[in-house]
Amino acid sequence: MHSDIAVRTPGATALPPARPSSTGTDAAGILRFVRALEASPTQEPHGLMVLRHGQVVTQGWWAPYGPERRHLLYSLSKSFTSAAAGLAVAEGLVGLDDPVLSYFPEVDAGAADPRTRRMLVRHVASMSSGHTRDTYAEAFADPDVDPVHAFLRIAPDQEPGTVFAYNQPATYTLGAIVQRVTGGTLLDYLRPRLLDPLGIGPVGWQEVPPGRQIAFTGLFAPTDAVARLGQLLLQRGRWGDRQLLPEAWVDAATSVQVGTPQPFGGPGEAEADPDDSDWQQGYGFQHWMSRHGFRGDGAYGQFCVVLPEHDAVLAITARTPDMQETLDLAWEHLLPAFAGPGSAEADDELAAHLAAAALPPLELPATPDDGAWAGTAFAPEGGACAAQPSLTQVRLGSDPLDDGLRLTLVDHGGDVAAAFEPGGSRWVVSDDDTTGQRTEVPVATSGGFESAERLRVQVAFLEAPHRLELVLDRRAGTFAAQWITEPLRFATTPLRALATPASLG
Repeated sequence: MHSDIAVRTPGATALPPARPSSTGTDAAGILRFVRALEASPTQEPHGLMVLRHGQVVTQGWWAPYGPERRHLLYSLSKSFTSAAAGLAVAEGLVGLDDPVLSYFPEVDAGAADPRTRRMLVRHVASMSSGHTRDTYAEAFADPDVDPVHAFLRIAPDQEPGTVFAYNQPATYTLGAIVQRVTGGTLLDYLRPRLLDPLGIGPVGWQEVPPGRQIAFTGLFAPTDAVARLGQLLLQRGRWGDRQLLPEAWVDAATSVQVGTPQPFGGPGEAEADPDDSDWQQGYGFQHWMSRHGFRGDGAYGQFCVVLPEHDAVLAITARTPDMQETLDLAWEHLLPAFAGPGSAEADDELAAHLAAAALPPLELPATPDDGAWAGTAFAPEGGACAAQPSLTQVRLGSDPLDDGLRLTLVDHGGDVAAAFEPGGSRWVVSDDDTTGQRTEVPVATSGGFESAERLRVQVAFLEAPHRLELVLDRRAGTFAAQWITEPLRFATTPLRALATPASLG
């Protein structure tokens, strides 16, 4: 994993705040949206920001998540890759109508499929490479083969530019082109041109192989960074008195480059009417068109929704298996709020609600002999942990900082240690180790005893939309583990891949 250790630009300020009613926004409608998210069994918001007329009219985070916490954005990373590609095009380093193969002369063009030889940069930028499926498994099957080379040897099923398929190696190849022509990583390129001017502080981006950021996923950034990018796109690339992204690129990236007539793998989408699906409205350059406005999004509920008709931006970091429901609730409750007029009373009620926002912990009782568990170790039930193969042992010890326990997940990529208070009614956050330094994997725990011999604990990974539930059986000396939301692809092993690097500070 690569870390971007640049600090926030000197003089960079928070986005300007405003009361909703002062911008003609009805806070009561925003509150209905928030409550609908909280009431749904499939929605778990972690962070929310609503911008109107360039001002933050709503922001809130659900404890144990917070405003400074970076969050794994999954495919919302593609929106930042799009910006990098637009900058490279503007600087004359990349041409949209250049053959992709021209950037990889080491791949034998003569041996490539004729359709591959006709594949242009604009085709990989718009997910229209001619493949009718996601070629991820094929492109990344052999760790000794460059994924770009493997992708370029997979013959397209149809002529490039004629068909859409959500194809991760297409974005990976676009990112590889930018990194090849700039001589650095995506973050190296974006930091002085975009991130610093926007006031975005340290972020991290996973790399495969080392030195090449993944482009289609793996970016860790706070909700505020998502909101800033959305506002930049809303302003067609302009930020203050600077044109950071060319207007022409923003216009092209956020308009239909290819149709998306087929359902896109979301819950219930196979039966969805196109008029009810936000994944069947077309695709630009790494951005989705929506029934309202356009957006970037990532697995488990990471959203950057831009609504030009309302001069508004919606930024969400979350954990949900049903992203269409998130958008449905926004269209039902949030859009009417932009019709105003709002009131001071509604503003205050919304602010008070979000100030107290918190995710419910796993509440189970403590037992009189909590201390008997200190010094115990547990092996995977059945000999191996199916949910997380890299997890080889769970240990419980006394916490040196308080009267609780110290939970340690022994992982082949590095241990994850956390404070734990059995029977507590809150999430216990572990952000520092006993030396006071930031841990590599910030987590929060909650849980308690199902019986005198069985302990259940949930471990929330605070820089990712993932939570691991463990059941420890003292009599058997074993543990069982289950992901409440299972990490995808490069975030699967080891556990520390669910956090940005410790060196970020």
